[in-house]
Amino acid sequence: MDVVRVPDHILPGLAQRALPPPIPLRSMLGPGIILAGLSIGSGEFVLWPRLIAQWGFVVFWAAWIGVTIQFFLNMEIERYTLATGESAVVGFLRLSRILGPVFLACAVLPWIWPGWATGAGTILAWEIGGAPVLYAILGLVLCGLLLSLGPVVYRTVELVMFVLVTAIFVMLIYVAVLVVRPDAVMEMFRGAARIGSIPDGIELPLLLGALAFAGAGGTLNLAQSNYIRDKGYGMGHWVGRITSPLTGRGEAASDVGFTFEGDEQNLARWRVWWRRANLEHGLTFFLLCLVSISLLALIAYSLLEPGAPVGAGFGFIMDQASALEERFGGTARHLFLWAGMAVLFSTELALLDAVTRVVADILHSLFLRDRPGWSLSRLYFVILWTFIALGVLVLALGLDQPLTLLVISAALNAVVMCLYSGLLLWLNLTTFHGALRPSPVRIGALLISLTFFGYFSFLTLKDQLGL
Repeated sequence: MDVVRVPDHILPGLAQRALPPPIPLRSMLGPGIILAGLSIGSGEFVLWPRLIAQWGFVVFWAAWIGVTIQFFLNMEIERYTLATGESAVVGFLRLSRILGPVFLACAVLPWIWPGWATGAGTILAWEIGGAPVLYAILGLVLCGLLLSLGPVVYRTVELVMFVLVTAIFVMLIYVAVLVVRPDAVMEMFRGAARIGSIPDGIELPLLLGALAFAGAGGTLNLAQSNYIRDKGYGMGHWVGRITSPLTGRGEAASDVGFTFEGDEQNLARWRVWWRRANLEHGLTFFLLCLVSISLLALIAYSLLEPGAPVGAGFGFIMDQASALEERFGGTARHLFLWAGMAVLFSTELALLDAVTRVVADILHSLFLRDRPGWSLSRLYFVILWTFIALGVLVLALGLDQPLTLLVISAALNAVVMCLYSGLLLWLNLTTFHGALRPSPVRIGALLISLTFFGYFSFLTLKDQLGL
């Protein structure tokens, strides 16, 4: 029985292979942690604390809804790759060739703004003096070198994010124990229950960006396909990984995946793979995102008086550091700022990797699949350094305010999430049958995602046009 039937009018059909036996849950850990690390550096450390510092917890309901929606989105992305070995972006290309240019724009336009490297450079300048833009450029180059020199790119990103996420959570828990008040916790729970409350005067682009970055956000979620494929989930076991042309051994990475017959053995294996994939993502991405966004919001609320003026741009981060210094001395201030710099640098590293993977999938699948000289690995590194060059160009043109760059990126990515929520629904309902078909709950979650991000994108657009 065919349980997977992909469109084959644009890309070749899938050859059949057996679904590999499931691996232990502990061996599956990693992809969700990378996405959680990405979310800490965007929404959790920057946008949500900024909102909480200005407005209190009145819009905190949107944070947990955003994380929950992204869990379901990511699992539908994983469904496609688990069953085919292809990335979700390649699946979209199977639906229509026009989606190639569309997703190239969706990957490039929101992510050429190096807000994370600029933020890390700004904090470093506070600590040691010097020019933030120079530090940002050096940070971008360092990210490129780290990604270029590791033999297997995924392992490099996974190791960096494991180390930094662990260190960041230790810092967060330590600071939270010192500063969070019981009344702040109660306010957070009250705000979480005020669903739909949006105060007058709130910056809608900032709110839209925070919604998108309550989790990894935008095209970064689509890179979950590539991460679980390189980790060897499901049919991704049969597809090669991206390796460094300088230090790694080449692997025969393929754009076109494989399918499996819907016999009893394969379906039994599928149920275990799907259960463990959900558990891995729930324990890492979903839980870590909820905990980190709550801790950072509570810290901001406890350190800063809600509604009081906060520093422009990244100034509110310095406001928190100064409040820590007043209470606990200079060591606390330095610890907070260096941890923040690590958060932003690790996010820049991981997002450069994630977006490069998405762009490489599109270009290789549509234009270079039959060009032996252009392996997926070689194309990956060309695109990576092109993104770094574009980031340097943006900074050279004077667009060097980190908060502005982050809000631009986040708001654009919310629109992208609205788009691929609908496409995932179309792709998975037409591709999978029988035991692999999304359940009514999963279908409902994608419809909610489509409506949620579409509605707030519309509100923001209307506000910016002055309507």
